Amino acid sequence: MSNVETSAVAVSWRDYLELCKPNVVALMLLTSVIGMLLATDQTVPVQILLFGNLGIALCAGSAAAVNHIVDRHVDDKMARTADRPIAQGRLEPRQAVIFALLTGLAGMAILLVFTNVLTAWLTLASLVGYAFIYTMFLKRATPQNIVIGGLAGAAPPLLGWVAVTGEIHHNALLLVLIIFAWTPPHFWALAIHRKEEYAKAEIPMLPVTHGEKYTKINILLYTTMLMVITTLPYLTGMFGLLYLVGSLLLGLRFLYWAMVMWLDKDSGMKTFRFSIIYLMVLFALMLLDHYLIEKILYIA
Repeated sequence: MSNVETSAVAVSWRDYLELCKPNVVALMLLTSVIGMLLATDQTVPVQILLFGNLGIALCAGSAAAVNHIVDRHVDDKMARTADRPIAQGRLEPRQAVIFALLTGLAGMAILLVFTNVLTAWLTLASLVGYAFIYTMFLKRATPQNIVIGGLAGAAPPLLGWVAVTGEIHHNALLLVLIIFAWTPPHFWALAIHRKEEYAKAEIPMLPVTHGEKYTKINILLYTTMLMVITTLPYLTGMFGLLYLVGSLLLGLRFLYWAMVMWLDKDSGMKTFRFSIIYLMVLFALMLLDHYLIEKILYIA
């Protein structure tokens, strides 16, 4: 194969990978894996751990590809998305549609065969919620788009939990609630930084429709609410003191960055980046607390 042909194949592979929004999917998989590990006191079967997350990842990638297809006419108006493969013409919409369909069907098939029907249906509902309800309607219909549509993105820990147990548990719903409350301050921090681009693309994000001051107030309120919500798993007995102390310290740090945003208009990306670190550390803390408690109980 010639160097030109090799380069073309490499670019094509990267373009299809970019359709899946791999960084977003990786964060979703982190919460999905931890949801699986928290669902049981035993070892998670390798089959479920591998194929369950593969199915969830494929369905998430399918939903992301639909987002690329629907937003192709506005992506080139925003610096953050201008280099996306469809916006730049490296992939045709028809190719992306076929890719989204195949990855979605493959993900559903894997979940049906290797996990259980409930996980498959919940994953499909999440896919439809993000790819169609949020992307095609809510995103352009209301400045509360990310609040309402955030439920689809909050589903992975529930999907992981159900893949292991086959049932919906209130502890799994608490994990969903945490991500649901985390999503608005996380995304609005980015939206403030990209306010002019969203305005140019005519997408009614909260900073565009209600201004930066109003959005910053909402970020503060949601961050405060998030701190309260993250105490619920301790109050229900799901986690112990290690989690409680750690979650409160993380929450205070998040609140600090929300306050920095209130005082400094250029700190949106710093708050956005910390919000990602916050979620990763919080879920890692859950896992540490879970296994620490199990070890203590085992020794006792």
